[in-house]
Amino acid sequence: MPSASQPSLNTVLTHFHDLIVPLWQGPGWNAELALPYEALDADHHPLPPQRYRAMACARQLYLFASLIGQPDAEFAQVRAAALFRSLQRHFHDAEHGGWFYSIDPAGQPLDMRKDLYTHAFIIFACAHYWAKVREPLVESVLNAALEVVAQRFAIDDGLYEAVLERNWSSLDSGPLQNPLMHLAEGFLATLAVREDAAVQAALLSLATAMQKRFIDRQHDVMMEKPLNAVDNWFEPGHQFEWFFLLESSDVLRGTPLHASLTRAFAYAELKGVDNVTGAVSGMLALDGSVRDGTQRIWAQAEYLRALTLRPNSQAVLQRQLLALQQHFLHDKGWHECLDANGAVSRRDMPSTTPYHLATCYQGLTQSTYDLR
Repeated sequence: MPSASQPSLNTVLTHFHDLIVPLWQGPGWNAELALPYEALDADHHPLPPQRYRAMACARQLYLFASLIGQPDAEFAQVRAAALFRSLQRHFHDAEHGGWFYSIDPAGQPLDMRKDLYTHAFIIFACAHYWAKVREPLVESVLNAALEVVAQRFAIDDGLYEAVLERNWSSLDSGPLQNPLMHLAEGFLATLAVREDAAVQAALLSLATAMQKRFIDRQHDVMMEKPLNAVDNWFEPGHQFEWFFLLESSDVLRGTPLHASLTRAFAYAELKGVDNVTGAVSGMLALDGSVRDGTQRIWAQAEYLRALTLRPNSQAVLQRQLLALQQHFLHDKGWHECLDANGAVSRRDMPSTTPYHLATCYQGLTQSTYDLR
């Protein structure tokens, strides 16, 4: 994809709407199952399916719901409706409640465990979809997902189990950062579309528990596992993702967690971002040493989005927009991962990645910075 010295937001938006979204309308769509394939190769052929995940279906539901009402996106409501039906038809567990993790290529249940990450994205997607269509069935699924999270996954201290057995029996997984972050995102999406005292209370309890159990006291970074866990680490991309959620929320802004992540942003930026190339490292030890230098497009997108809410960041924002455009976007789609030296290390294009690009571009579109 050609790039100018001063990248334009319109350029990346055009790339998204004219190239990336159509990939999931055409070659990325399994019409028989009415589900997105898990990934396309560099030539837009579906990778041989091993599974279909409810989480991927939910992320694509968000993608197309976000396009409803936009010019030249008449297709969006039809596709969103199909994805919503597929979420229920393929993944809902009529016997035990909740949603399965995955089905096999023939459409039969594969991994029937219940994971918080999946349920968080169902909440997130249904809240956004209901905001656009206001159909009672969509709100009922949103309510069912919120209820099952509160009743089945919740732990007494305000946190939630990461994974449970199909029948909700314990697997002793304990809480993990990433599903909890996306649960917070789902709660915020719900509060954006309706007043909900129970969800707001759960969100604030979650923020309090994350501050207590996951925030390192030295650098205020959000760890991936609870503080006393062995072999722990932090990811710069998740510091930026949390910062955006907290900074953009009237409910969470001003909480101790918000203050911590504001400081964590600076540490993650110092230790995990190359200030010449804009590369965001994958995993860091607490002392800031790199454990995994892989550059992932989602982390690039989250850093870019978070910068829209940081004061005096226009120059860095322009650098990061150029880095995304030059190093990750290309005329056939995107590079999912680069290695620590910037060479392409993963050429497939997962169906889950457009969610990160869509939320990033929404943040950029709403930014007060001049991105022409």
